[in-house]
Amino acid sequence: MQVAPGELKRRIEEFELRVKQAGVKLTHQRREIFREVAASLEHPDAEMILKAVKPRMPSVSLDTVYRTLWLLSELGLVSTLGPRRQTVRFDANLKSHHHYVCEQCGTIRDFDSAALGRLPIPAAVKALGSVTQAQVEIKGICRKCAGKRGTAIRRKNPDKEKRRPGKR
Repeated sequence: MQVAPGELKRRIEEFELRVKQAGVKLTHQRREIFREVAASLEHPDAEMILKAVKPRMPSVSLDTVYRTLWLLSELGLVSTLGPRRQTVRFDANLKSHHHYVCEQCGTIRDFDSAALGRLPIPAAVKALGSVTQAQVEIKGICRKCAGKRGTAIRRKNPDKEKRRPGKR
């Protein structure tokens, strides 16, 4: 899945501006690696990015991809997703949004929710320090994986939910 052309153009322009402002050399490899993240809705990891850019840049290494991704993260051009003990995924969509993560296949999808965006930051979190970003990560089994298992998508505690007549 790809980002709309206008949004991709905006992200690349922001990338070029931030790199220039930071005094960082704008190399062809950095541009192509960022373009791959910025164009994708898949929240690619470093290996996925390497596989995608390798045909265009045969000499690029996984180390270069990782170093570039961490540089992009330091410049505020991408954010990381998921726990650091697992494969880190990168996201160039810096607008406020949330994530749905399939626990089986690892697919990550963006979604917007005004209600989740308005959740107050708990005092216990504020006591730990300042908050620069908050997003919700919802985990479950995606429809594709549920279909492969031949099972319906179910909530963990359906008995605890109030059901409206005629709704499942």
